[in-house]
Amino acid sequence: MQRRHLLQLAAGAPLASAAAATRLPGAGGSFRLALLGDCHIRPEFSAARACAMCFEQVSASSVDFVIQAGDHIEDALEVGRARAASLMDLYQRIERQHLRKPVRHVIGNHDCLGVFPASGIDPSAPDYGKAFYVERFGPTYYAFDHKGVHFVVLDSVGITADRSYEGRIDAAQLDWLRADLAAQPRGTRIIAVTHIPLITAMRCYEPESWLDTPHNWTFVSNAREVLRLLRDHDVIAVLQAHSHVYEQIELNGIRFITTGAVAGADWRGSFLGTAEGYTEISVDGRSVESRYRTYGFRSIDPADVPI
Repeated sequence: MQRRHLLQLAAGAPLASAAAATRLPGAGGSFRLALLGDCHIRPEFSAARACAMCFEQVSASSVDFVIQAGDHIEDALEVGRARAASLMDLYQRIERQHLRKPVRHVIGNHDCLGVFPASGIDPSAPDYGKAFYVERFGPTYYAFDHKGVHFVVLDSVGITADRSYEGRIDAAQLDWLRADLAAQPRGTRIIAVTHIPLITAMRCYEPESWLDTPHNWTFVSNAREVLRLLRDHDVIAVLQAHSHVYEQIELNGIRFITTGAVAGADWRGSFLGTAEGYTEISVDGRSVESRYRTYGFRSIDPADVPI
């Protein structure tokens, strides 16, 4: 069963908002950013109107910039080219009209064109897979700096030979990450960003049906390799999405913050207690705080939606 169908089964939890903070030693410049994950925009279920509402709330806030943490649309994996292109057009139009902040984009699994055979798209097509995303947003992994913090944006979507996907950071990207981190001055604060989580507790509480997937869709399968690279540097946080659950884990002084979805349970209510929303991240020196924010949208009653 595909992930977007599984999300429908867990819909209907009540609205909620939460906050947590981690205090780390050190000093440096302060700023705030908005972490938006899993917009899953589509014409149905008032999703475009909801995304506009979310973007307007973020635009009215004092955040410096936005990280769109992947899965911009619902979806490009298993639909034809015309539908996928129209969805991406819709997303980009809503972002351009309603999100008046600088935006950094992250590739998500649903942003890859035609990977599932049901799409009818041949893998030899020039826009197949990640090329579809690159045409719209640029490189799938890159780095940038903001007020003394070095951000590394990772591509955690591994397209498999059997036309599916898994959470994976490939070898070429690991080489790039190793070199990029090594080039940073000692003591530089670093924040990593990934769509599919490096660290998550989802396997402890996710729906049992999620275990019936052809590959590991829940977290990055080779996270150990990535963590070995990160541990030798001054990484203060890893920002994640994909699971649609607001979750925080601390490991060896690094805060792993996973945002809930703008789309909730794919526009069918809350997912495992996390409502439609986004996460506001505050950085002050080496202190990292997060607060989950809803934006006033209630999706259609799941009981009214055929599954």
